Amino acid sequence: MHFQILLDSVEQMLVSFSRSLKKLESALDYTFRDPSLLIEAVTHSSFSNEHPDKTPTYNERLEFLGDAVLGLSVVEELFRVEETLSESDMAKLKSFLVSRPVLSGAARRLELGMVLRLGKGEEASGGRDKENILADALEAVVGAVFIDSDYYVAREVILHIIGKTIENTIKTRKSHDYKTELQELTQDIYGSLPEYRVVKEEGEEHNKTFTVEVLTGGECMGSGKGRSKKEAQMKAAKEALKRLTIDD
Repeated sequence: MHFQILLDSVEQMLVSFSRSLKKLESALDYTFRDPSLLIEAVTHSSFSNEHPDKTPTYNERLEFLGDAVLGLSVVEELFRVEETLSESDMAKLKSFLVSRPVLSGAARRLELGMVLRLGKGEEASGGRDKENILADALEAVVGAVFIDSDYYVAREVILHIIGKTIENTIKTRKSHDYKTELQELTQDIYGSLPEYRVVKEEGEEHNKTFTVEVLTGGECMGSGKGRSKKEAQMKAAKEALKRLTIDD
């Protein structure tokens, strides 16, 4: 009796996992010819360590490959779409577009965290929503698509996932409208808008200096000083963008 209950439970888990994989394929707009590649891509090392006989492989090799495919695809898109971008501009934009905040935001939109196979410890510590795990898993999925098909198909999948982010980034970075750029980024990553607050006012009424902080995801990410609130907000947004871009 107990053995049958255990078998039923395992069967239900396998059916649920299979459905989750199909849902992920639908979100990617890509169906794998070799489903084992997708399973490997969503398998974290912590799961493999706990189940060495069941799952000898995990996603780090695919992640390494996917990182290269993703970087090339992003640079190619920047090169094709905007001819006025210099090498320096493309390097900065690429760094931002393949950063952990951007990739983890894309992974959340795909609900990739729900499909991940994690070890018990990683599961208990909230691994399904950890920025680094989500970003790495997304790169692994890209690597899996590349192996399952070719570069051009993988590139189409990448553009399906972050094409709008690339488009918005080119548009906002060119204008140097840091507030708009930050708004686009925080909507991608956190699903919310940045919050600005004046933390200090100094000087006479006709000659004031304002200090503004900007919060994203409930955390202060930048501050700026200016002769007007608008100027201070713009500087705070610029600092926040720099931090979000570098912290990958």
